[in-house]
Amino acid sequence: WSLKPCEEPSGLAIDRAHETLISVCENETMALSDIRAGKVVATAPIGKGVDGVAFDPSSQLAFSSNGADGTITVVSTKDAKVVETLPTARGARTIAIDEKTHRLYLPTAKFGATPAPTAEHPRPRPAILPDTFEVIEVGR
Repeated sequence: WSLKPCEEPSGLAIDRAHETLISVCENETMALSDIRAGKVVATAPIGKGVDGVAFDPSSQLAFSSNGADGTITVVSTKDAKVVETLPTARGARTIAIDEKTHRLYLPTAKFGATPAPTAEHPRPRPAILPDTFEVIEVGR
């Protein structure tokens, strides 16, 4: 299935009740796809450096973790509208949700300087600083 205009997808969640797949992509786009039709039915803008997405079935909200921006974009899957943008921390790209408490969890750490790009590593990542790992808990 095409996810256009979504490019370089990295995270996927599912709304089983409404048969919708939720994809997040590197070009700052969240795509909502109809499982039966196999096509994108709506998109929403999200932040930079996305990696993961979580979905809360009780609120019908999707959460993209935007590690480059240090934010979470909250999107209503009912109408693909951005509800709010929450601050987290730079590097918080992975996300999980506890559907009972509605809390989000994002691991991250502090980072050093980003090395210069090379032919072998055109998009280098900064080194993680020792003893800085943390899990951010976001409650609603």
